[in-house]
Amino acid sequence: MRTRRHLVGLMAACVLAPLPHGPVFAQNASVQELGEVGPLGDVTLGPADAKVTIIEYASLTCSHCAAFHKDTYPELKKRYIDTGKVRFILREFPLDPLATAGFMLARCGGADKYYPITDLLFDQQRAWAFSDKPLEALQGMVRQAGFSQEKFESCLKDQRLYDAVNAVKQRAAEKFKVNSTPRFFINGQRHPGNLTIQQIEKVITPMLGS
Repeated sequence: MRTRRHLVGLMAACVLAPLPHGPVFAQNASVQELGEVGPLGDVTLGPADAKVTIIEYASLTCSHCAAFHKDTYPELKKRYIDTGKVRFILREFPLDPLATAGFMLARCGGADKYYPITDLLFDQQRAWAFSDKPLEALQGMVRQAGFSQEKFESCLKDQRLYDAVNAVKQRAAEKFKVNSTPRFFINGQRHPGNLTIQQIEKVITPMLGS
């Protein structure tokens, strides 16, 4: 019971700072500033020298983000990331304490498990994020990635990790005026919302050239 109370207390305490209000159509971001990584570094897919870099700020509890990762991301990965044309980076922008916990767990799994865990949590979002007992459901999800109960609990007690995840969000909100998810930066160009593969291709085709 003590452990469960601690976890519930952690979730209740993870009150995120309000997002700064900004124009709906904010300016594009500096590629150099976007390239500066947060305290945990970036987990990247695709080559560092790809002509196109796509950075997605997402929340694991965002239904539009889950839709992107279900409908668009697989084609993006197959056509462009796996073929070396695009470098992709998912960055944490949790909209609520449960999303923060999900990202903390994904980071605890190490770089090689970051995308498998976030993919799983997006794919099974309704099974845990909208559950009557979300913590228990979340624990069941990451058990599939090899998390023991002890690892699950120690990860969510890690204050340094909690601060680091939220530092990524705060910088995006303050520096790049991100105030909703998903939010994409494609070679610095700002693109809000759940993009289709056709919309992405329209943007990146001129960047890729022949």
